[in-house]
Amino acid sequence: MNQIDLAGQTAIVTGGAQGIGFAVAKRLVQSGARIAIWDMDGDLAAKAAAELGSGTAAVAVNITDVDAVSAAMSESEAAIGPMSILVNSAGIAGANATLEDYPIDEWNRVIDINVNGTFLVNRAVVPGMKARGYGRIVNIASVAGKEGNPNASAYSTSKAAVIGLTKSLGKELADYDIAVNCVTPAAARTRIFDQMSEEHIAYMLSKIPRARFLEVDEAAAMIAWLVSKENSFTTASVFDLSGGRATY
Repeated sequence: MNQIDLAGQTAIVTGGAQGIGFAVAKRLVQSGARIAIWDMDGDLAAKAAAELGSGTAAVAVNITDVDAVSAAMSESEAAIGPMSILVNSAGIAGANATLEDYPIDEWNRVIDINVNGTFLVNRAVVPGMKARGYGRIVNIASVAGKEGNPNASAYSTSKAAVIGLTKSLGKELADYDIAVNCVTPAAARTRIFDQMSEEHIAYMLSKIPRARFLEVDEAAAMIAWLVSKENSFTTASVFDLSGGRATY
């Protein structure tokens, strides 16, 4: 493992109690950062924080609630200090269904968590980063946001929106030493698979030229560099993690 220097850095990782989020939190801790794990499941967040050890805080938060996000921000900064890093990993896949049969409530739930939640968390950290003149943000999108997956219109739409939000915010903050980028992973075998049909999982695998799913540590490795000081020029960009699937 290459050592990324994050000594003295403080980070929020949403969805950090499991899956890619936990792998990122672990990698950032190994690189010297202090971490606030944000997750809907407070007990799971506490368990993850305990596993990662000192310098890690657990915060139970619903990222779709603006007041809850504000309170979580205050709690996190009281615990580990002003935030210099944000990794948005919280998200859901939603149901698999054709567009005409897609349940309206499910559509709204996916958009609320994946898009509105990402917006609210970015909105919460940006003022402090601007005031201090430094920050690194990575929003986790998906290859589905580039290419669209059939029977996953809500998820595909939400992740395309995350890409657009990232590009917009990166340009807004280009005059500061604040890098805002996103990654577009192919599927990884995490609990998000529990939300998908076996047919959909097989479809995703069939589209990956490397003929396997992403490993969460592979995502963490790319993100660790993106949130480091070494990433001093690239912003408003999309980094591919699709195993060769993406066509742009």
